[in-house]
Amino acid sequence: MTDVDEHGRPEPPLAAGEVDSILSFLDYQRATLAWKCSGLDAEGLRATVGASTMTLGGMLKHLALVEEDWFSEWLHGHDPQPPWDTVDWKSDPDWDWNSAADDSPEELFTLWQDTVERSRALVAEALADGGLDRLARRGWPDGRSPSLRWILLHMIEEYARHNGHADLIRESVDGRTGE
Repeated sequence: MTDVDEHGRPEPPLAAGEVDSILSFLDYQRATLAWKCSGLDAEGLRATVGASTMTLGGMLKHLALVEEDWFSEWLHGHDPQPPWDTVDWKSDPDWDWNSAADDSPEELFTLWQDTVERSRALVAEALADGGLDRLARRGWPDGRSPSLRWILLHMIEEYARHNGHADLIRESVDGRTGE
């Protein structure tokens, strides 16, 4: 049974195999983002801090894009799904961040949560088809492709970096701090 902390985050196991450890730490980072963004209205999700234009709402949408990009497009070679498939990225390369201000908190959380659920299913599929060493269907121009292990560890890093930003933004919104 997974222990859950006071913020609803699943505690990673202290002694587990590589797959369970990696997936648990990614879920912990995802739950940290959900905690930092929870209970805020649209104004709270649009708040910025300092010179940055980064918002919590933008972070939810950006991380939904990153989940889609790595687990669906890179790992499995799928075409972009809505809403990403119709974006003119050349005219607004930061569309995920910028367009979040036009979305309700419910829309942002639903987009992110649905994408995370799809990602979990895609990871399970890849684990069954080669495990952590399975290479992504998409690769860099030099022909190299990252492994599922690399992608999962990269996602942990991506969430951890943005969760640091989320700490600062959330504190500026309502003073809530923690980890």
